[in-house]
Amino acid sequence: MADQNNYKDNLKNFFNTKKGFFLLVLISFWIKTYIIYLTKFNLGISDFMQQIILFFNPLPFALLLLGIALYFKGRKSYWLLMLIDFLGSLWLFANILYYREFSDFLSLSIMKSSGSVSNHLGLSIMEIIHPTDFLVFIDFLVLTGLLVFKVITIDMRKPKFLWATAVSLIAVALFGINLSFAEKDRSQLLTRTFDNNYIVKYLGINFYAGYNAYQTYRENSTRANASSNDLNNVLNFLKTNRVGDNISYYGKAQGKNVFIFHLESFQQFLIDYKVDGKEVTPNINKFYHDQNTLSFDNFFNQVGQGKTSDAETMLENSLFGLPTGSVMTTYGSSNTFQALPAILDQKGYTTAAFHGDVGSFWNRDNTYKSWGYQYFFDEDFYKDKTNYSIGYGLKDKIFLKEAVQYLQQLPQPFYAKIITLTNHYPYELDKQNQTISKTKTGDQTVDGYVQTAHYLDQAFGEFIQYLKKAGLYNNSMIVVYGDHYGISNNHKKAIAQLLGKKSVSSYDLAMFQKVPFMIHLNGLKGGINHTYGGEIDVMPTLMDLLGIKDDDTIQLGQDLLATNRNQTVAFRDGDFVSPTYSKIGSTVYDNQGNVVNSLTKSEKQEVNSMQSRTDKVLSLSDKIITGDLLRFYTPSGFQKVNKSDYNYKYNATLKSLKKAQQKKKTSLIMEDGGKSTVDLFKTDAPELK
Repeated sequence: MADQNNYKDNLKNFFNTKKGFFLLVLISFWIKTYIIYLTKFNLGISDFMQQIILFFNPLPFALLLLGIALYFKGRKSYWLLMLIDFLGSLWLFANILYYREFSDFLSLSIMKSSGSVSNHLGLSIMEIIHPTDFLVFIDFLVLTGLLVFKVITIDMRKPKFLWATAVSLIAVALFGINLSFAEKDRSQLLTRTFDNNYIVKYLGINFYAGYNAYQTYRENSTRANASSNDLNNVLNFLKTNRVGDNISYYGKAQGKNVFIFHLESFQQFLIDYKVDGKEVTPNINKFYHDQNTLSFDNFFNQVGQGKTSDAETMLENSLFGLPTGSVMTTYGSSNTFQALPAILDQKGYTTAAFHGDVGSFWNRDNTYKSWGYQYFFDEDFYKDKTNYSIGYGLKDKIFLKEAVQYLQQLPQPFYAKIITLTNHYPYELDKQNQTISKTKTGDQTVDGYVQTAHYLDQAFGEFIQYLKKAGLYNNSMIVVYGDHYGISNNHKKAIAQLLGKKSVSSYDLAMFQKVPFMIHLNGLKGGINHTYGGEIDVMPTLMDLLGIKDDDTIQLGQDLLATNRNQTVAFRDGDFVSPTYSKIGSTVYDNQGNVVNSLTKSEKQEVNSMQSRTDKVLSLSDKIITGDLLRFYTPSGFQKVNKSDYNYKYNATLKSLKKAQQKKKTSLIMEDGGKSTVDLFKTDAPELK
């Protein structure tokens, strides 16, 4: 008994020293982080070595950061230690919430675009947060309580700088060991473009924070040091990778109006999908299978952290999003672009975007000026009563109904992008608009997805009927696409049930990234096209259909209709898919989804060539954007966009629109003697009855 009491006394005395308390904080933070890795993130641990690395990687940076407190004395040292512990816990908590919705980790660029982040998380915070998430603070609360109630007393002795320095050096040495094992298991981890999951899995979430800050700094400094010579690699790549026009399709849409109909969070699997025998998207299905619609069934979203903003960047610039953050929020105001709206503006088109949310979301109100949009009709242009909005803005049916009043005023030909909103996470819809049953996967996040998708489909159907009644349907090229996934890879069990599978592999999840892409034009030879492509390929495809030469433009995509195009689809994390082989992480799959354990020499060369191309296009895109390289190059016939030419304020927009109508006299309302077409838009929206 005496020995036991002595042991307890010795243990208590040890924790009453600065070293003892430091060790207590360190171990609790280390173990807590590891548990969070296992329970809150989906890091894809595939073998024992990765499990060991995952367990080890929180330690070096925790030791380094917490060790800062050892350089101070007395109470200051203890409270600094707890402050660092709290900030580390807060960083973990924020990433848990962000990861749950976006399957990614917070970046400095995303945090800088605070409006987008707060909108993303703020509107759905109650759906995202789980009670167990708050356990991330339990060690901080317990340890703070031990100090406050003096269960552990503060060691007031002067700091031993030699010991503190030793701790810092040990932390650096341990990180070196961590890095060497990580590089052994995943070579070129920090030199190639990898998914952020890899950085966290191998080197830890605290290292990721520092590494991301460094990446952001490097990107910002790249512009200052860039020169026209940096374009040589880009131009050489484009010269050797341009594809010829498809004569059967080139110029088929010349002079036609263009609609870009943006299906928010809409995935390909929804096409022809049924719930309890009822089609989820009957109107989109009909459009998809129309004889005048060219539909692509192997079209992939290629977005990164920027999600919708990445999709728009690729769609209208043929440039990828960034490894972290969003092009639109980080570079939309300052960079030079040669976007499709600007090109069409200079070809005599009226260009306009319609969106039922605030104009500042994803920095659209600034980026659209850089892209050459003459008009941007955001939420300020529409009536918004109490029950008109849900989630991220106006409900789609009401939004489209109200957008018609401005659409009819656009001088023809026009380019109009319509961005829907209701089918956005967390997929909430009021009961009066729920007209289809939820799925029954048991996953609350997933099961409401078909209801908002069905509502979006109804809104789309109403819009198409309006176009037909107003005479626009047969005189327009209507492009419909899904911007990104709606159901993240964090919902594997639910995804498997939706797809009728027992489980899903990494290959299945890659195929799950397919989104619809459809081009409708009266007289167009339609059908289902099986070519592999993605959002990066949209701009060159549309330009060829419109008969606009792009022989000297800087576009990293290729015309989807070209017969000699490369069908390797690059994902933002460095993975790729193709009709023959796909590489997800370090695993190679054949086109049936089987793991390929051994490759012949020629097959290995083919896979390596695909990987090389993937790395190349991502790297070139990053250099173009971060270096603002387009300022050094202007295609023939193109004039640099002057952002001061555009004013999206309500009164200025209406004045400019009225002046444009009087000048060209080709708008719907002018052609019909001033008669409005708004009443031709029929909607069953219960809010308007």
